[in-house]
Amino acid sequence: MNLLSTRMEKSKKKRKWPLWLGSIFIAILLIVGATIFYIWNQINSTVDTMHNPLSRDNDPERQKELEAIFKDTKAVNVLLLGVDERSGDKGRSDTMILLSLNPKTNAMKMISIPRDTYVNIPGRGKDKINHAYAFGDVELSVQTVEENFDIPVHYYASVNMEGFKQGIDALGGVTVTNKTAFSQGGSEFPKGDVQLNGEQALDYIRMRKNDPRGDLGRNERQRAVIMAAINKGASFSSITKFGDILTILGDNVKTNLDMDDMQTLFSNYRNTRNNISTIEIKGNGQMIGGIWFYVVPESEFSRVQSEIKTHMDGK
Repeated sequence: MNLLSTRMEKSKKKRKWPLWLGSIFIAILLIVGATIFYIWNQINSTVDTMHNPLSRDNDPERQKELEAIFKDTKAVNVLLLGVDERSGDKGRSDTMILLSLNPKTNAMKMISIPRDTYVNIPGRGKDKINHAYAFGDVELSVQTVEENFDIPVHYYASVNMEGFKQGIDALGGVTVTNKTAFSQGGSEFPKGDVQLNGEQALDYIRMRKNDPRGDLGRNERQRAVIMAAINKGASFSSITKFGDILTILGDNVKTNLDMDDMQTLFSNYRNTRNNISTIEIKGNGQMIGGIWFYVVPESEFSRVQSEIKTHMDGK
C-alpha cells in the first residue's frame, strides 16, 4: 500500500511539471504580447502627433500618385529640415538635406543644400533658400526646392534642433570621422574618429566660420552625423529608452508620412542606407545688396537635377 501511494505521488509530480512549464510559457506570451501591444499603441500615438500633411496632400490625385510610387517601389525623395526655432520667432531652416531613395538599386543620394543659396522663393523673389521657412513654413520650403531644382519632393520631415540633440543622446551618441581638428561652443573635436553626444553633435554641425570650406564643410559634417544617426537608429534595440525616443520624436518632429508610409519605407526602402553617396552643390560666395549669398549657376542646378533623375530612374 505504501509503495502504491509513493508511485501515485511521483506520478502526480510528473504531471505537474509540464503544467508548471506551460503556465510560465503562457505568462511569457502574455507579457510579450502586452509589451508589443503597448509599444505599437505608443508608436501609433507618436506618429499621429508627428503627422502634419501639406495642403496638397489632401488632393485625391496626389494620394493616388504617392500610392502608385510605393506600389511600384519607385524612388522616393524626402526633404529633411533642421529648424532653428527661437522664442517668439519661427526661425529658419538651419539644415536642408534632400534624400533620394531608390529601392530597386538599393542606393540613396544625399544632397545638402547650403542655407545661403541664392534662389527664387515663389511669391517672394530672390533670397536665401533658408528664408523660405520663415516666409511660409514647410509648404514654401518644399515648393522652393522643387521649383529651383526641378526635382519632386514626395515627403518631408522637419526637426527642431533641440529635438535633434535629445535624439542623439537617446541613441547613446554617434561616432563620426572628423577630417579637421577644431573647437566650437566649448567642445573640442580632434582629427579622427570622434564620439559625439547631443550637445557636441549640435556644435559639430554648426561650425562653419573656421572651416576652410565654409558652408560646404559644414554640410559635409551634417551629412556625416545624419548618416551615423540613421545607422545607429536602424540597429537600436534598447527597449528601456524606446519610450524616451518616441517622446522626443512626438515633441520635436513634423512629417507628412503617416503610419502606413513609414511601414512601407521601413519594409521596402531600408536597405538604401547601405549604399549612400553624396552630391555637393558647387557655387561661390557673392555680396548682393550688401548681403552675402551662395550663388549657384544654372548649369550646376541642371547637373544636380540630372544626377538625381538618373539615380531615380535606375533599375
